[in-house]
Amino acid sequence: MSDKFLKDTYDLNTPQETHAHYQKWAASYEDEVGEHGYATPGRVAEALWTYFPQGQTPILDFGCGTGLSGVALKHAGFQVVDGMDPTAEMLKGAKAKGVYRNLHAFEITDPNPIKQGSYQAITAIGVIGAGAAPPETFDLLMKALPKGGMLAFSFNDHTLEDPTYTGRLNEWLDMGAARLLFREHGPHLPGLDLKSDVYIVEKT
Repeated sequence: MSDKFLKDTYDLNTPQETHAHYQKWAASYEDEVGEHGYATPGRVAEALWTYFPQGQTPILDFGCGTGLSGVALKHAGFQVVDGMDPTAEMLKGAKAKGVYRNLHAFEITDPNPIKQGSYQAITAIGVIGAGAAPPETFDLLMKALPKGGMLAFSFNDHTLEDPTYTGRLNEWLDMGAARLLFREHGPHLPGLDLKSDVYIVEKT
């Protein structure tokens, strides 16, 4: 299996480049990340269930891609999961999984694609980071949550090397607008010896 798409992911610089890349990658995405043992979806889902064990409360899987994250969330216990992704080809894969209540496309440049307060918990699994969504996405998701809402997300090793991502998280924590409930460094793509931090953050 060629790693062309995966390796190119970390060199994307604009929303347009990112969108085009994932459109092309959609057909082989699951094979490629699966070959390397993609572990982050399961880790995020299990961590969120520990702090938010509400199987019937609707949650949003932001940047759901082909639905691997939705499958992990269902396996963890969440029964009402909505998905959003800017990539039509990825959403076809997500729909085929049969794990989502609703699936929505959105424009990658839309600054406010989520109605404020519509979900008590939002996940962004492998979404915010180098070659994917910019640091500002963290603000977008936190603002969409109500007080007491939870954001479950991950930063892979490439993203952790860029201080603008952890800096955005720390700004929220330092000003008391959010509380860190969980952080764990662990396997992301074990086949490539890549790891990720998994976080659960509560909006205060």
